[in-house]
Amino acid sequence: MPADRTINYIEFAASDLDAVKAFYSKAFDWSFTDYGPDYAAFNDGQMDGGFHRAPLSSSAAAGAALVVLYAEDLEATLDTVVACGGRVVKPIFAFPGGRRFHFADPAGNELAVWSDRGG
Repeated sequence: MPADRTINYIEFAASDLDAVKAFYSKAFDWSFTDYGPDYAAFNDGQMDGGFHRAPLSSSAAAGAALVVLYAEDLEATLDTVVACGGRVVKPIFAFPGGRRFHFADPAGNELAVWSDRGG
């Protein structure tokens, strides 16, 4: 049973579900379950979410919430994101408590990856 009053699911829009599934599978090892041609649910090992087919994307610059992932090796994760088809929106920068970068997935959704290691 989900914990009461906690974030339980995250949903994104994507115009090309095959492209985002391939990207997150390769870059972050997410698993997917298709629910028809217009929806794919994911699990990242801890959290569930989904992608619905729509010609929209999520951007922090437009006021959307920023989903932040964690990685022990920030530079290696950035290299993997780029190699898998992601686009760096903000290169690695320091902030109190760590470092992070922002990227856009193949659908244009902006996420970030942070680490408290290295640098």
